[in-house]
Amino acid sequence: MKIYTKKGDMGKTSLFGGEKVSKGNLRIEVYGTIDELNAHLGMLRAHDIDENVKLALIEIQKKLFRVGSQLALTEKSELFITELDVSVLEKEIDQIEKDLPELKSFIVPGGHLAVSECHIARSVCRRAERLIVRLTENEPADDLVIKYLNRLSDYLFVLARKIGKDLGVEEEVWK
Repeated sequence: MKIYTKKGDMGKTSLFGGEKVSKGNLRIEVYGTIDELNAHLGMLRAHDIDENVKLALIEIQKKLFRVGSQLALTEKSELFITELDVSVLEKEIDQIEKDLPELKSFIVPGGHLAVSECHIARSVCRRAERLIVRLTENEPADDLVIKYLNRLSDYLFVLARKIGKDLGVEEEVWK
């Protein structure tokens, strides 16, 4: 199979089911942003961080492929993301937060490349969430995807704090 098909040369792409849409279509923008998020999580895994975190991130990356697949469908389908997926993130957030100092101010992203990459992934995740909300104003999309991305951005925020703590990086607070 060749990597290039030439089918997209005129600015169109196909959704699952064969429907052709513009590459500028909001649905394509959404799952392109999910792909961007996935790439940032891959970059984060390339850093010298906790191995258990790396394992959690690869599982999240696999779920993001499911999110992209779900978004490529225009009709209701079997759920690719479930309440259990959301619950897993919530449990991870709660576990991480137990070992972090209480948050009393905004955190200025940075201090270490891994921490910064985590914050970039978080902000891309938030953008994906906003785009999906816009998409649902005119087209069907699964509410669980919005919920999952909302929780994932929260997870990435506390993960950035955990990675910083693990690496001995002091948080820069904004007041």
